[in-house]
Amino acid sequence: MELAPAPPQSAYPVLVGGVPAAGDGWVHWPRSSAMLREPYEVLALKARLDHGRADPADHADPRLVGRVARSTPEQAATALARARAAQPLWARVPLERRLEFVAAFHRLLRERAEEVVGALVSEGYPVRVARWSLAAALDLTHPDTLAHTRAAMRWEGEQDGRLVRLVRKPDGVVGLSPARNAPMLTATAAVPVLAGGNAVVVNAPPTAPLSTAFVFHELVAPLLAAHGAPPGALSVLCAPDRPTLRTWLASPDCDDVFFFGGPKQGAELARGCLEQGKKPVLELAGNDALVVWRDADLPRAADAAAERYHGSGQLCFAPKFALVHPAVADRFTALLQERVAALRIGPPEDPDVVLTPVVKRAQCADVLADAVAKGAELLCGGESVDVDGVPTARGPFVRPVLLRAHGLAVAATMRAVAEETFFPLMCLVVPTGPEPDGALLDALISFVNANPYGLRNSLWARDPDVVDRFTDEVVNGGVLKVNDSHIGTLPVLPVIGGTGLSGGAHGEANIPILRTTRLQGISIGPRSPEPSDA
Repeated sequence: MELAPAPPQSAYPVLVGGVPAAGDGWVHWPRSSAMLREPYEVLALKARLDHGRADPADHADPRLVGRVARSTPEQAATALARARAAQPLWARVPLERRLEFVAAFHRLLRERAEEVVGALVSEGYPVRVARWSLAAALDLTHPDTLAHTRAAMRWEGEQDGRLVRLVRKPDGVVGLSPARNAPMLTATAAVPVLAGGNAVVVNAPPTAPLSTAFVFHELVAPLLAAHGAPPGALSVLCAPDRPTLRTWLASPDCDDVFFFGGPKQGAELARGCLEQGKKPVLELAGNDALVVWRDADLPRAADAAAERYHGSGQLCFAPKFALVHPAVADRFTALLQERVAALRIGPPEDPDVVLTPVVKRAQCADVLADAVAKGAELLCGGESVDVDGVPTARGPFVRPVLLRAHGLAVAATMRAVAEETFFPLMCLVVPTGPEPDGALLDALISFVNANPYGLRNSLWARDPDVVDRFTDEVVNGGVLKVNDSHIGTLPVLPVIGGTGLSGGAHGEANIPILRTTRLQGISIGPRSPEPSDA
């Protein structure tokens, strides 16, 4: 099926309290494939346009996809003030009506799926990764997810003649800062947050604002108004992250900060939030383990491990390393190496491509060198190449790296295993020694639980006792997957959320409407009889 591209030369203003407004200039977005083929010319074009030095021909350049207005600090403050005024009015709209807004968004997102995919591809997502991102957004707002949400938001029963309610009430005004590597998907968390009765200010990252602006201007804002929300309930900004976060922290009109980013910045933000009496909702990083037991379905496990390379590994909940039972290590390694060798480098429009330009190429080289120096075997990859796969020191792509290390103890010292690696590099770790399976399973579970990150972990095994022990005893992670796609999403199952460095001290599997509301208990006693006239 041919992609429907984002509307050519689409222009999205700042949305301040639901009202379109001019910003301080524009962020222009060229088609990603054009930047790969003609990087210097296209980046020069973008610079002329962004800095107001363009001529009329530049504005009509067919390589441009669209532009998003840059918001000002004054607009950020106004957005919060309007959100504060609008939020109580929106919270009075019945929960069922607010959930209908989410259901309508889900239907419209499905109807306009090819346009959304087109916008993502124009922004640089390979087609397959764009469709995965769309599927995750659909699962986040799926009717089954809404059914679970409805039950979690309100419970009613009777105790000792009293009506008892457990009800979740909105936190108030939520500032949402999406992930720069997956802005549209992570920004979509604002939809259930709005359904909780909150007002939301979304800050589309200037480094990749197009798909977020498209979804919120074209889909979310009109539906929100149609379901009874006052205009101030939603604002969409486009400004650098740090000053926007400082505005949110300083403002009495912001209650929650929903932040996607790195662990260090997340920890700093959490401290600032607590000092200012605000709730931090943190989605930070991932260093997921994939465990392959001796009785695993090896071809399917290798498929799941190969998901490491979607987006060149620049997805927070892609598997980062695999722990492989020694009895199947050679067969599994061969299967995964076949899949890695088949990965193609090319423009994002190519439906067979999953690799993207790598931001942290120098760090990839450092982590690879560290692993090899500590005894890991380099099976393939590591070279910098251009969009046609031609080796060049300045190439934006990295050929996918596959490493194999022996022994849990030495693997734990390797940066390829101990740190989040945001590039196309996977390390297979094969335990050493003739340990019986019981002791080996103990060691693998302990290794997974010792990981300071905790986004997702997955297991491939047929033995029900092994599956039960893994799901019962692995406490690390917001999501556990067994015999299933590691990055795949499902309705009801949380898409995001984790423990440790992945989500902070209060991290867990994240259902956005629950994380931005609070539980209130209510007891209503029987009414007294009406007084008589006597």
